[in-house]
Amino acid sequence: MTRRISILGATGSVGISGVDLIRRDLDRYQVVALTGGRNIARLAQQARDLRAEIAVTAHDDLLGELRAALEGSGTIAAAGREALIEAAARPADWVLSAIVGAAGLAPGLAALAQGGVLALANKESLVCAGALLRQAGKAAGATILPVDSEHSALFQALQGETLDSVKDVTITASGGAFRDWPLERLAAATVAEASTHPNWAMGQRITIDSASMFNKAMEVIEAREFFGIGPDRIKVLVHPESIIHAVVSHHDGGSIAHLGAPDMRHAIGYALNWPERRPLPVAALDLAALGSLTFRQPDERRWPALRLAREVMAAGGAAGAVFNAAKEQALDDFIAGRIRFTDMAPRVEATLAALAGQPGFGIDPASLDEVHHWDALSRERTAA
Repeated sequence: MTRRISILGATGSVGISGVDLIRRDLDRYQVVALTGGRNIARLAQQARDLRAEIAVTAHDDLLGELRAALEGSGTIAAAGREALIEAAARPADWVLSAIVGAAGLAPGLAALAQGGVLALANKESLVCAGALLRQAGKAAGATILPVDSEHSALFQALQGETLDSVKDVTITASGGAFRDWPLERLAAATVAEASTHPNWAMGQRITIDSASMFNKAMEVIEAREFFGIGPDRIKVLVHPESIIHAVVSHHDGGSIAHLGAPDMRHAIGYALNWPERRPLPVAALDLAALGSLTFRQPDERRWPALRLAREVMAAGGAAGAVFNAAKEQALDDFIAGRIRFTDMAPRVEATLAALAGQPGFGIDPASLDEVHHWDALSRERTAA
C-alpha cells in the first residue's frame, strides 16, 4: 500500500537526508508536500524528483521564482506562512517535521491534526510547547516519533522496557567545534569557526548550537518531554567520536547503548519504517577499525547552556518557550556580529530571570497564541 508522506523543511540537512531515503524507494510513497526556505533550486528539484503534489517556500517574495522552477512539473507552487501550514495540514500518513526553530511548531501541530505519524526532528516544538504538542497528538490519535539521533537511540533502547526499571539515561554530545579550545580563547571565537562541526554535516545554526551546547541543552529538555523521565535522571556525556548516541542504565546495574555511524538517515529511516526495520544506506560499524571510544564529563564553565536546561526544567511553565526564543535571538545576534560567542548564554540567562516574574510564567502554554506571546517577549528582551 502506497503511503502518503510530507517533508517539512526539505531543503535543510535533515530534510535532505529524508528526501534521499524517499528517492531511493519512491514506488512505496506518494509525496504530498515539500516545504523549504530560500533554496528554491533545491526545493524545485526535490519536488520534481519526488513528484510532490505541492511545494512551498516560507518566503512570499520567492513565489514567482518557485513557480518558474516548477513550470510543467505538475507540482503546485505556494509561498508564505499560511501556505506552509496548509501544506502541513494536507492528509498524510507520515510527516517529517524538520523545520529549524520555533517556526516548526505551527506546521507540526497542523500535521498532527491529521492523525498520522509525526516524525519530529524539530526539537523546539517540544521545548516550547511539549504539553500542547502531546495533547494535540492524543486528541487526533496521532503518533509522535523522535528523529533526533539521541532520542531515536533512546526510543530504540527503551523498546520492551518499562521506565520503572530505568535508573537514568545518557545522551551523548560530540562537544562541537570548541571542545578542546582553551576557555580563555572562546570569547574571540568567530562565526566561521563555530560553524564547522567535527563529525556531523549540518546547517549553520545547529552547528553553532552544537559548539555552544545549546543544542544539547535543548535535547535534555526534549528527552524529558518525550519520555517523561525526570531531569535528575537525564545525563550528558561528551563523546567525541559520535558513535554511541544514547545509553539506558537500569537499576540492576546493566546498561543498553545504541551505536551507529553519525548519519541522520538511520534515525529518519527508523521512524519512516517503524515499527518495522528495513535496510538503510547507512554504513555498518567496524568496531575493530574504530579501535576505541572516548568519553568525558561536560565542563559547564565551557557549556553553561547545560545548567540553564536544568533550571528551565525546574521552572516549568513557559520557561521552555522563553529559553528557546532567547537562544534563537542570541544566536541571531552572534551570527550578525553584535555579540561574542560567550555572550549568548548570559543573554539567555538574563532573559529567563527577567521574565520569570511575569504573570503566567509558571503555567504551560495552552495555545499557539500563548507560545507566540512568550516568544515575542523573549526575543525583545534578549535583543535589548
